[in-house]
Amino acid sequence: MSAPLPAIRNENLPAFDNRLDALERIQQRFADDKSLVRRGGRITEIAPTHFKVRGLSSHARLGDIVEHLGHGRSRRGEIVQISREEVLVAPYESSEEVGVGDAIFTRGPITITPHTSWRGRAIDALARPIDNGPALIRSARHEVADSTPPAALSRQRVDTGFMTGVRVIDIFTPLCFGQRMGIFAGSGVGKSTLLAMLAGADAFDTVVVALIGERGREVREFLEDTIGAAAMAKTVAVVATSDESAMMRRRAPDTAMRVAEHFRDQGHRVLLVLDSITRFAHALREVAIGAGEPPVARGYPASVFTELPKLLERAGPGMEGTGSITAIISVLVDGDDHNDPVADSVRGILDGHVVLDRSIAEQGRYPPVNPLSSISRLAGKAWSPDQRLLVSKLKAMISRFEDTRDIRLLGAYQPGADPELDLAVRQVPTIYEALAQSPADGPSFDPFSDLASHLRAKERPHVQAE
Repeated sequence: MSAPLPAIRNENLPAFDNRLDALERIQQRFADDKSLVRRGGRITEIAPTHFKVRGLSSHARLGDIVEHLGHGRSRRGEIVQISREEVLVAPYESSEEVGVGDAIFTRGPITITPHTSWRGRAIDALARPIDNGPALIRSARHEVADSTPPAALSRQRVDTGFMTGVRVIDIFTPLCFGQRMGIFAGSGVGKSTLLAMLAGADAFDTVVVALIGERGREVREFLEDTIGAAAMAKTVAVVATSDESAMMRRRAPDTAMRVAEHFRDQGHRVLLVLDSITRFAHALREVAIGAGEPPVARGYPASVFTELPKLLERAGPGMEGTGSITAIISVLVDGDDHNDPVADSVRGILDGHVVLDRSIAEQGRYPPVNPLSSISRLAGKAWSPDQRLLVSKLKAMISRFEDTRDIRLLGAYQPGADPELDLAVRQVPTIYEALAQSPADGPSFDPFSDLASHLRAKERPHVQAE
């Protein structure tokens, strides 16, 4: 008969518990099979915009990142479609050096971990620095793979206006913290200049600028000259130029939004400038058609109109105790058609739209904002009652002036026959002069007073002449 085991003395219990804790931590570390093996597959088919991989279907998820190791460097792509036998991968970089039979390994969902030190830096869609600066510091907290907007009834209310410094915006379409405003314009109308003027507003703690599909030549000029060093110090720039893959252009707005959400959760008032949502939609279309999705509206697949609100709804006021994301979204109107599918869809999502008119730009009036076609759905929270009344009278006067332009050009206008038209003919050109503004002029701190001063200065010689 064997002897009984000796009893464990009390003084040894703490050391014994520590060993158990250590063993438990080791067991938990290797409990997940992802830490033991690298799941992978083999490339079976390659196309210019995507490639297919066999062997990943059973454990892959949409949006997971995959990695290809070869020729001394690593290339990444994203899973955009899953079938029973194969997954479809859209690469972030060129797939020219990828071959049939090459091994592909999964890396799980993409994570972006912004840090306060990112302000003043320029990064790409995968949050890698592109400004020749030091390596980025990553935040310690783990970002969720898919950011979602705050619940509708958990958001703060939007009720505080701010000054952008751009007279025509602050008078006719004033903005509030947490608002989402669209800038609708054709190419070459002055959209980027207006966006840079808005990005320089002093009302925000942090600015996030996303340049999607921009010409590579213009990126440095936009950041260094148009925005300027002073505003750039509090700005994070996310850049995906037109020569980059559709996946990089598709990923960049999400990266910019995650950076903005990080600062919003820290209590910052964040300004997000996204230029342009149309090129983001083009990238979505390219990826979706490459995955075999049929087009339904002027060449756009249905998933494009699902992804647009999913992105834009993440901007706006945060939950109680956090900050807000005020979004300025530029919409590049194809062929100056303001009713194309992307423009029409985005207009219904946003809280207002500013229309840049090519005919106004051709007259040399910048910014070429059409005050009659532009609207801010939250203007009532920013105007005082007197300002609201004044703006309604200004719009009526401008409308009367523009409606009678052809009559006046034909010589059918007779002064004195219509006092309201006489007033419009005399004052609207002066109003247009007062609204003209360039980045070199600097911001306007009291736009209504500036407009009144300009009108008084022009009206005084007219009174003396009478």
